[in-house]
Amino acid sequence: MPSAEDTNVHKEPSVVPPTRQDEIAAAGSELIGGPVGRWARFGTGPLTPVRVIALVAIGMFALGMVQKIPCYDWAWFRGTSSQYTHACYSDIPHLYVGRGFADGLVPYVDRLSGDMSYLEYPVLTGLFMQVASWLTLTPSSDPAQQREQMYWMVNAGMLLVCAVILAVCVARTHRRRPWDGLLVALAPALALTATINWDLLAVALTAAAMLMWSRGRNLAFGILIGLATAAKLYPVLLLGPLLVLCWRAGKWREYGSAVFGAAAAWLVVNLPVMLYAPEGWKKFYTFSQERQIDYGSFWLLITQRTGRPIDVSTVNTASVLLMVVLCAGIAGLALTARHRPRFAQLAFLVVAAFILTNKVYSPQYVLWLIPLAALARPRWRDFLIWQACEVMYFLGIWFYLAYTTSGDKHQGLPQEGYQVAIVLHLAGTLYLCALVVRDILRPERDPVRRDGSDDPSGGVLDGARDGTALLQVQAHPGRHAAPAVEGPRVEWGTEGRAASD
Repeated sequence: MPSAEDTNVHKEPSVVPPTRQDEIAAAGSELIGGPVGRWARFGTGPLTPVRVIALVAIGMFALGMVQKIPCYDWAWFRGTSSQYTHACYSDIPHLYVGRGFADGLVPYVDRLSGDMSYLEYPVLTGLFMQVASWLTLTPSSDPAQQREQMYWMVNAGMLLVCAVILAVCVARTHRRRPWDGLLVALAPALALTATINWDLLAVALTAAAMLMWSRGRNLAFGILIGLATAAKLYPVLLLGPLLVLCWRAGKWREYGSAVFGAAAAWLVVNLPVMLYAPEGWKKFYTFSQERQIDYGSFWLLITQRTGRPIDVSTVNTASVLLMVVLCAGIAGLALTARHRPRFAQLAFLVVAAFILTNKVYSPQYVLWLIPLAALARPRWRDFLIWQACEVMYFLGIWFYLAYTTSGDKHQGLPQEGYQVAIVLHLAGTLYLCALVVRDILRPERDPVRRDGSDDPSGGVLDGARDGTALLQVQAHPGRHAAPAVEGPRVEWGTEGRAASD
């Protein structure tokens, strides 16, 4: 007769409870009754993990909107420094007037009269902004402040939908780890920066693309990546790590399908504007090249510390070269690692490299990394350390701008204090990058692979045969090295693996 341990009653649940693996999650769960018990039943009741995460995301987004109330009421419209001293700045109400939406101008087609000749955003983001202006139903006879308030509110509602999609997609990407989506939903930086700009559109599309890839829907992944790239440039970078991983796994057909979908979707969105309004369409790209060194970047730190300006063309060239070097290093890591890295790990490293080498590191760029960090390194301690650095920078940049715009009052943070905030900003991101690299080199330290999984977000890569690494160390094989026998080299996800770990 089988023992109690052999019966289905005591089998490990299909969902990985974070309170059994993460000490911070276990401690935090005391607020709602403590860690999950031995006899807990999973997947029952109306409050499934995905629904809980969606509700938490809505609640945190609402808190972020509450944080913007001082600006919504008056600080956006009276003086300059007030919106900085209250740390509630947003581009949205200012660009409603500054980019011609309040006057009914057509993006990319109608020339602007201010300091920007055309809208400087990618096409899909421009469409998002235009739809929000159509939904801003206040008549033109109403006061300008009221119209700007309504435009921000409409955009906030649309961005809330993006935030929920983002959290739900992350929760569903790793089938056995839906609670990792709570990292996204509870991220303080998400609540604080969600309505600064329109980045959440591209972030949500990218998260949806990664969900599609995890389910083996390669063409859908490519289409969503193409749409995300039409909203923000960075999502196209994910095709780079995917190339290296598909190389190791021999999944060329699947990769080709993804690239085709991305190119086709991007062209469908961009081609009409390229043909009808070429000058307006290319403004985003020319502006990106001409833009000076801006807030948050290590380039700004260098110029402030040395007191010597750096020519923008020099910075552009140096940024590209640094990005190429880092990408080559990431590719080398992926090709020489004893076990094929997970897709989310390489995606996080590449996007982080792009941000770190860029000449601007705006506070809302943290949104690009939040879902990738939750998938690449789902550990609450490390995630919260990084988030603390981002919150400190969020406060630092606004208080620094308050200091520089308050005249002789000098209310806020002086330049030296802001430089400390930049260092924290960069160090937090580098800290998380270092942990991800360590997990790649030592897969037994990877929280996702601890239960025997291979690459839950890898789609066709998950459990696929792993090609030989370029620099395979045979003399001292690692704890998880594949045996020297014929057949698949990756053992992650096999029965009983978790018990042996």
